[in-house]
Amino acid sequence: MVEVEAVIDSGGILKSCKASGHAGAGKIGADIVCAAITVLLRTALSTLSDRKGITVKGDAPQPGELWLETDYSAEGRDFLFAAGTFLIDGLKSVAQEYPKNCKLVIRTED
Repeated sequence: MVEVEAVIDSGGILKSCKASGHAGAGKIGADIVCAAITVLLRTALSTLSDRKGITVKGDAPQPGELWLETDYSAEGRDFLFAAGTFLIDGLKSVAQEYPKNCKLVIRTED
């Protein structure tokens, strides 16, 4: 099972997201759940990395692990809110459709 933990602040801004594990929904390299989660997280990381007013760090240190952390100025706030909402909505969709293969936890921190 892939376990995903997303952390948002009290304003709904994405602070971090981490995915670890293997979904087990198909053969390695052909697992639709792993592919969906990977595409969502890598696209968020790439998109946020190119945006003025947003600092993002992230890595995929080994197969089955990917994490990202964000920081932002006022200039990047609205874009980060939208991108984070998109990411979390996508992850929710995967977790709802494949509950045996993906567990999503969303925490709120200040």
